[in-house]
Amino acid sequence: MPLNRTLIGKVYPPVMSHVTAEAVQEYARACNDDNPSYFQPPAATGIIAPPVFNAVITWLALITAISDPELRVDLLRLLHRGQDMRFYEPVRPDDLISARACISSIEDSAAGETLTIGLDASNQRNQVVSRTIFTTLIRGRRQRDSAPTSSFTGHQSPPNKPLVTIARTIDLDQTVRYANASGDRNPIHLDDSVARMAGLPGIIVHGLCTMAFASQVIVDHVCGGDPARLSRLAVQFSHPVFPGDTITTTVWPEKNMRGARCFSYETRNAAGVVVLRDGIAEINREGS
Repeated sequence: MPLNRTLIGKVYPPVMSHVTAEAVQEYARACNDDNPSYFQPPAATGIIAPPVFNAVITWLALITAISDPELRVDLLRLLHRGQDMRFYEPVRPDDLISARACISSIEDSAAGETLTIGLDASNQRNQVVSRTIFTTLIRGRRQRDSAPTSSFTGHQSPPNKPLVTIARTIDLDQTVRYANASGDRNPIHLDDSVARMAGLPGIIVHGLCTMAFASQVIVDHVCGGDPARLSRLAVQFSHPVFPGDTITTTVWPEKNMRGARCFSYETRNAAGVVVLRDGIAEINREGS
């Protein structure tokens, strides 16, 4: 049954969550990120959350929308295709976050239907901390039992000289740790049998975990180690990543826009297949 397009524009009630230092640090460890900003920062700034932690504070709002029975989402046919996050204020321990979801669009695609959900998050001071565009593909029933790969072909890396290239290896238990830290316990990341039912060869790494690995490269080598300088991070997920994979993220400088320093990035696996494409990072703040 197709998605219910009468729900386009529906805004769901806000969902509240309390941020703790323990949650921030568990998330950082789940992504193998030891940046001092998340553990032992200068007293003047205090602990802040990793950029992709914004997926955690909006998780319950996202699930509220996706699990709406009127929307008719089949989770076994769902593939996360893209994430675009804009950061306005750092998320800190003791923040009380209000997040809400809106069904932005439902469109036909060659492989099924594309569902886009907008996610806004604000803190207890009524400051907007992030705005996210979450894009997912709901595969058609003919595609459900085939291995999900990107229909995108002809990818070309930017022609200019890379700023940095960093390789990292995904731990064998990465999906378990990330599921516990993020709240995303979709069984395709934890249970081989369910992953195979979804047409996968085995469990796959959360797309946002792979994105978090890429964000570390940008924070460490473009933001001078200060995650509060990152104002936007966007990417398309183009191929599954598996536990044990070695992934390499490359960052290129781009023409600055709207007063922001702009960069593009991509991530490839050991076979050279692009797993994150069309990455965008913008930096327009000097810190927290």
